[in-house]
Amino acid sequence: MVGDVVTDVVARHAEPLAPATDTAALIRTLPGGAGANVACWAACSGDAEVRLLARVGVDAAAWHERALRAAGVRPTLVPDPEVPTATVIALVGADAERTFLTDSGAALRLAPGDWSPRLLDGVGRVHLSGYLFFADRSRATAAVVLRDACAAGVPVSVDPASAGFLRELGPDLFLAAAHGADCLLPNADEACLLTGLADPADAAVALSDRFPLVAVTLGPAGAVVASRGRLLARVPAPAARPVDTTGAGDAFTGAFLTTLLSGASPGAAALAGCRAGAAAVTRTGGRP
Repeated sequence: MVGDVVTDVVARHAEPLAPATDTAALIRTLPGGAGANVACWAACSGDAEVRLLARVGVDAAAWHERALRAAGVRPTLVPDPEVPTATVIALVGADAERTFLTDSGAALRLAPGDWSPRLLDGVGRVHLSGYLFFADRSRATAAVVLRDACAAGVPVSVDPASAGFLRELGPDLFLAAAHGADCLLPNADEACLLTGLADPADAAVALSDRFPLVAVTLGPAGAVVASRGRLLARVPAPAARPVDTTGAGDAFTGAFLTTLLSGASPGAAALAGCRAGAAAVTRTGGRP
């Protein structure tokens, strides 16, 4: 995994936010980040060894490394002496939906020099967190990783990560930057934004003309999987009582990739991903 490590401040509030005064909330500070979350879910979803490359501030590097190792992930965290670790404030309402306030900090400062082709030794798949594509420096790093992995015959997957950032960057630039990946893992909003289509299943099929395998998550409706211009599967999600949807997509991605790497079909991988996503929404934060 190549991606982002973030300090999450999760505030769950049962009542709507009250402007200019207090709103009672349950607040927790937790390790997070899309790339790190995917790595943790991948590590707990199978027998594969999971490695993570990311950049963090020196302020929280040791804490994040301990958390990742405890989750079964082998981290390579590059300390940034100039800026702190990325921080996200997640406001989670009574409906379990979340709104993010994001300070990207060190996460998007991952530089090409932080990467080495030696990190591909023994690797069966590389996953790139889409957040890397939203800044010039980290996008250049993602391009180098993608180039080296393709040259080595290692398949690469990409998760677009954020419809808001994707809209700012522009779908065309993102699609060009992700060219060469064999698997794309957007949610419904991201898939529709990337294609201009209203139906996520149609968007999955359209995207699979660019990326050989596409899995689009649909929240409680499950997921759809497409390959090379045709719809392969519609997969239901298990029933769950959500308290926090933060990291549900990361859970899907981690379990999907680990199951796929084990030799399972894309449909079976999507079922595993949906089970992980359903488990993720029942707890606070984005990690297993």
